[in-house]
Amino acid sequence: MSELEIENMHFIMLNNKIFRNNQIQLDKVMKKYGLSSGSMPYLFILEKSEGVSLHQLSRKIGNDKAMTTRTIKRLIELEYVYKVGKDGDCRAYQLFLTEKAKAVLPKMHEEIQEIVDLISMDLSPEEKAVTLAAMKKIFMRTQQLRVEEE
Repeated sequence: MSELEIENMHFIMLNNKIFRNNQIQLDKVMKKYGLSSGSMPYLFILEKSEGVSLHQLSRKIGNDKAMTTRTIKRLIELEYVYKVGKDGDCRAYQLFLTEKAKAVLPKMHEEIQEIVDLISMDLSPEEKAVTLAAMKKIFMRTQQLRVEEE
């Protein structure tokens, strides 16, 4: 195996391991609220743009509609989200956060910030900025590739 092939494999493996370790930490935080780390993006997007449709939410998160439907159904059951019919069409509805969700979101943000602080504590402010910029570029490219495949 060439040096480049080993480096490429290492890049992918590190990315996967970082993701899994972060997910474990986030699941610990979210478990306190009866949720999983997969629910988090939905709540955070609804926090910023209440009234979006299921379709809009799916697109913003980048998950398929079936996954979004399942997650929203669970969030409704747990009384974090509610839906309101739109223009008399029972299939089109807007999503909103409940008071319960609005009450716990600030605490979730604090706990997630603590995780970010812990995992980045060995980085200088400059290293953190460069890492974040590189991660954003990689994410944007992976999103672009995903869209091109669809």
